[in-house]
Amino acid sequence: MTTGTGGGGGPAVPFGSHLIPYASGILRPSGAQATLDQAVITYYNKWKAAFLKQNCGNGWYEVISPDADHPYVAEGQGYGMVILATMAGADPNAKTAFDGMVKYMLAHPSVNNPNLLAAEQDTSCRSVNGSDSATDGDLDVAYGLLLADRQWGSTGTYNYKDLAIKHINAIKASEVNASTRLMLLGDWTGSGDQYYYISRSSDWLIDHFRAFKKATGDGTWDTIRTNHQNLITSQQATYASSTGLLADFVVNTNTAPKPAPGQVLEDPNDGKYFWNACRDPWRIGADAVTSGDSASLASARKLNTWIKAKTGGDPNNIAVGYALNGTQIGSGSEPAFFAPFAVTAMTDPGSQAWLDALWTKMLNTPFTSSDYYSTSIQLQVMITASGNYWVP
Repeated sequence: MTTGTGGGGGPAVPFGSHLIPYASGILRPSGAQATLDQAVITYYNKWKAAFLKQNCGNGWYEVISPDADHPYVAEGQGYGMVILATMAGADPNAKTAFDGMVKYMLAHPSVNNPNLLAAEQDTSCRSVNGSDSATDGDLDVAYGLLLADRQWGSTGTYNYKDLAIKHINAIKASEVNASTRLMLLGDWTGSGDQYYYISRSSDWLIDHFRAFKKATGDGTWDTIRTNHQNLITSQQATYASSTGLLADFVVNTNTAPKPAPGQVLEDPNDGKYFWNACRDPWRIGADAVTSGDSASLASARKLNTWIKAKTGGDPNNIAVGYALNGTQIGSGSEPAFFAPFAVTAMTDPGSQAWLDALWTKMLNTPFTSSDYYSTSIQLQVMITASGNYWVP
C-alpha cells in the first residue's frame, strides 16, 4: 500500500499505533508502551513550541535554527517534515503544518535544480548564500513527502507522491555522484571540482534509499544503497576497527575512500567523528531496526559495543566528538552526541540496561530555544526508540 486514507480521513499510520513492526529481537526502553509514547509526545510538543514557526507569513510553516549558520536551513525543514508526518494522530494540526512546510519548500527552490530545496534562508525567509541545495535536507524532504503520501494520500492540496518522485529524481540527478553512486554534498558540486569526490557520512541514509527504490521502482537506488552500506563497512574496518566511528567527511570516494585529512569543508575536525557524524548511530541504527539488514545491524552493533565499553555504561561519559580511534576531542554533554547511541543500543539484546540509561538521560536533559540541532536529533531518536518510526 502506497497511499493513505486520502485528504478527508485520519492518518493511515497514527502515532502510537505501532502498525509497522521492527525487525525481530529489537529492544525498546523498559516500561509500558503508552508511557514511552507519551514521553515522545511531551517532548514533541516542547520541540514544536520552540522551533516550528510561522514567522514569514504566506501560509508557510518553517523550522527555525538559531544555532545553525542561518535562521532557516534545509536540514531543519527536512527534519520538520519527517517529524510532522510521523506525529500525525498525536497532533491534530500535523497535516496543516506539514502542508505549510510543503508550501515553504516549494517557494524556495534551488537555483541549480528547481525540484530541490535551497539550503539557507535569512530572518525574512529569503534564500541566501547562493540558493543552492544541501543533500541531507533534500533526502529528508523527499522522505517526509513519502510519509505524508502514506499517511494522508495525495488527493488533497498537494500531491505528495508526485512531489516526492520529483524530489527523488532531482536528488539522483543533482546530488548523487554519477560515477561512484555516492551522495554529493549538494547540487553545487560537479565533475572536475575539488568537492566532487567528497561525501558526508551523515548523508548515507540507507532506509531513505530503500524507500526511494520502493516509491520509484528505479533500481539505481539499490546500487546507491549497497554502495553506501559497503562504504560504511569498509570505513569502519579500515579506519575505526576498534570503534566503528565514521568521519564527518570522506574524501577520494572515486579511488581509495578515507577520512578527510583535515578541513575540507567545515572544520579542522572534518576527518573525525564530530557534529555531522554524531548522527550516524541514529541513521545506521534506523535501518538496522526497521529492515533487520545484516550489514546495517553489524555496523550498528560495532558502534554500540564500543561506546558502551568506552563509557562504562554511563551515558554521561559520552563526549562531544572523538577521533576515529576513540580518543575524546571535546568535553561536555550534548544530545546530538549521546541520543543517537540509543538507536544502536536497540540492536543488541544484551544492552537493555544501557538503552534504559540513555532513554532516562534523554528524558532528564532540558533544552532551550537555541538548541534546535540537538533537540531535533533527540526527538527523532525518541520516535525511533519508542517503536514509532517506520519506512514508507
